[in-house]
Amino acid sequence: MKMAIRKKCLILELTVFLCVELYAQYEDQNMTCRLMRKFNLTGYVEAENHHFVIGGQFPVHYRTIPTSDSDEEPESPMCEGFNFRGFRWMKTMIHTIKEINERKDILPEHTLGYQIFDNCFSTTKAMESSMVFLTGQDEYKPKWRNSTGKYLIGIIGAGGSTMSLAGARILLLNDVVQVGYASSSSILTEYLNVYRTIPSDKFQTEAIVNLIRHFGWVWIGAIASDDDYGKHGVKSFRKILETNNLCIAFSETIPKVYSNEKMQIAIDAVKSSTAKVIVLYATDFDLSPFVLEVIHHNIAHRTWIATEAWITSALIAKPEYFPYFGGTIGFAIPRSVIPGLKEFLYDVHPSKDPNDVLTIEFWQTAFNCTWPNSSVPYNVDHRVNMTGKEDRLYDMSDHLCTGKEKLKDLKNTYLDTSQLRITNNVRQAVYLMAYGLDRLIRVLIKEYREYLLHPKILAFMSYKLFEYIRKVKFTTHDGRKIELNVHGDIENGYYDILNWQMDNTGDIAIVKVGEYKFTRSKYELVLPKNSTLFWNTESSRLPDSVCTKVCPPGTRKGFITGQPVCCFDCIPCEDGYVSEKPGQRLCNPCSEDDWSNAEKNKCVPKHVEFLAYEEALGFTLVILSIFGALVVLAVTVVYVIHRHTPLVKANDRELSFLIQISLVITVLSTMLFIGKPCNWSCMARQVTLALGFCLCLSSILGKTISLFFAYRISISKTQLISMHPSFRKLIVLLCVFGEIGVCASYLVLKPPSMFKNIERQNVKIIFECNEGSVEFLCSIFGFDVLLALLCFVTTFMARQLPDNYYEGKCITFGMLFFFIVWISFVPAYLSTKGKFKVAVEIFAILASSYGLLGCLFLPKCFIILLRPKRNTDETVGGRVPTVDRSIQLTSASVSSELNSTMVSTVLDE
Repeated sequence: MKMAIRKKCLILELTVFLCVELYAQYEDQNMTCRLMRKFNLTGYVEAENHHFVIGGQFPVHYRTIPTSDSDEEPESPMCEGFNFRGFRWMKTMIHTIKEINERKDILPEHTLGYQIFDNCFSTTKAMESSMVFLTGQDEYKPKWRNSTGKYLIGIIGAGGSTMSLAGARILLLNDVVQVGYASSSSILTEYLNVYRTIPSDKFQTEAIVNLIRHFGWVWIGAIASDDDYGKHGVKSFRKILETNNLCIAFSETIPKVYSNEKMQIAIDAVKSSTAKVIVLYATDFDLSPFVLEVIHHNIAHRTWIATEAWITSALIAKPEYFPYFGGTIGFAIPRSVIPGLKEFLYDVHPSKDPNDVLTIEFWQTAFNCTWPNSSVPYNVDHRVNMTGKEDRLYDMSDHLCTGKEKLKDLKNTYLDTSQLRITNNVRQAVYLMAYGLDRLIRVLIKEYREYLLHPKILAFMSYKLFEYIRKVKFTTHDGRKIELNVHGDIENGYYDILNWQMDNTGDIAIVKVGEYKFTRSKYELVLPKNSTLFWNTESSRLPDSVCTKVCPPGTRKGFITGQPVCCFDCIPCEDGYVSEKPGQRLCNPCSEDDWSNAEKNKCVPKHVEFLAYEEALGFTLVILSIFGALVVLAVTVVYVIHRHTPLVKANDRELSFLIQISLVITVLSTMLFIGKPCNWSCMARQVTLALGFCLCLSSILGKTISLFFAYRISISKTQLISMHPSFRKLIVLLCVFGEIGVCASYLVLKPPSMFKNIERQNVKIIFECNEGSVEFLCSIFGFDVLLALLCFVTTFMARQLPDNYYEGKCITFGMLFFFIVWISFVPAYLSTKGKFKVAVEIFAILASSYGLLGCLFLPKCFIILLRPKRNTDETVGGRVPTVDRSIQLTSASVSSELNSTMVSTVLDE
């Protein structure tokens, strides 16, 4: 059903097309024109006895000879520089057409002829050949697509993107199909009449970028030929490179027409740049002068990335160039072996056709001899002032060719069938056009067999050939599948990755080291580990190509304003941040328990700080604490032994024992401040300290109240009854129980706990106690301060008691020392951190405890142990006799507290 509908549509289209053509012919029948001048074109034509002709354009010469800038009419330029590779391509097209004509499965009832021109790798010649394909060179009557006498189906060509683009603009207007074999520029995708058997540069550009990423290069130079192929290729390359966060170090062009000034710009960029990897987006013809400049300036130790346009070119891959271009790596279309081609290439000789100027020039150039009676020039070079080349016009040999020269003795590109890559593309291009024509004819021949070669039918065929070529799918002789997308491009395939190495004979070996497989949506870069790559570096190792070397661990990238992202400063990481891998953009923060090491490349556990027993400071404080406790216990022992003496019994013996116990508690409480804090020690240390001082100060308060009453009696000169001892103990009991109540509430409601003090700017974890509630802490120690103030006030007021009541003065000095210590403690405590903060508090505790111990008990112990004669009731209880006035008391009491319930002491007037 579909075939029937398609046939009806095709017939309807043909009818409309014929009507339009007849009208156009009627309009043009009275129009005449004359060809003013002919083009200088060389090539091959064979159309007789064939049904259709396929055109071809090949760069058999490298360049055109420059023409004069005179005001005379322009002339078609001549060509120079014979290209053996282009000549092989031309011969391959002829061989392939002959092969197709011999086959019965393709165009079984029709044969193909050819019309092939040398475009001299020039847009000028490409335009000239395209015009001749369309109109011929008849002086009075253009032969529209029929200059050979047979209808031109399409064109194979044109050997380069720039030439194909030049011809495509003209050929598209006239519905002429063009199948490219070496034109890879992605611009050609926009032309509906252009089809290609070579992948678009879109895939090659992506392949180059992926190769660069694979080797870790980030700073790349780019050199392009000054044409559509080079400039558009580098533009696309740069765009993809930047999307992968890679950078272009420089981008310069090689002039199409040699200019020393422009060439030096590119050379200077290569010499001055730190980029050691450079992409060359140019053909071998355009690249040749640049190569000579590189050698002249002795630019070595560079890695060149080649495109398929020159990676296998014998023009560049010469042994004398290897010190500068050895190690070149790049991409090439797959290699193939073409059956029968080698024998066909050998079947060439000038004697077969005296008018075959291309074969004559080939023979003369290959064997450096002059063919007899030939005026065909060879080895012509009109380029002047080019580096590395002598200025010469002709370099012809006086030796005549004999015709007996043997092709098998030659070593040139024409006969080298080991690298048939573009050559194979030429073959596939011819087959692509033949298959498309075959399928179109099979549809039309059923209805228009007798009129198939009518000019109007042929014109319609060329219009429909676009569609049929696009739908062609076929398998090549080597098993590859050719299939085009809607734009006429190949979307599935692969590149060979090649590397230039030196073989044992001293020649350059182009070695396959990998593959790059691609489809429309994915790619695969295959570089086997056992592939041996040669790198043209001083160390023969993989080169580095960076603007700035990768930042080492411990630093981060700091981008420079106005510079590419590949150029940066390496900034050391801040404290607490690390970069463990080279080239990190940002430093990573360490966890709360870790800190950066000195190199800033690793997070290490923070140093844990607390006042430990093992360290000198902690050990010293422990010794002082134990020593203080032992001293207090020694005083207690003295008091127990002499408990019945007047001095010990004076002013409440039991309160003295309570003070001694409390001092033991306070000095030993400092042990709770030393060592790694934990919850129980944090809860115990402040509470124990507060209760110890509360017991001590409340006991002292009991004593000072007695002294206060004694003072009041002395100034009133009356006989009063002193305070009963039970009331003193009641005061102590009430104070202690009040303190216990507050401490209990503190521990229940907001207890202290262990706390890890982690500060970002610090390299350590300080284990300390979180005191919980500041209010409770101030309450319990505020109560101790109140007791201390009461003790000081009462004793200060009683300081004027007679000499035998010196205990009041001792307590006054003790309380003064106590206040001085703790007032000094506050700023010192607030200005220190960590373990030293704890040490300051311990020093304050010990100092105040030692102060109270020394002021309260040292004078009494001195008398008890060293001056026992003074430890009498008379000395303690009353005035010292006149004869003993020289002896001064250091402690006194108001009552001697004998067994009586109440004893009063009457002071003398």
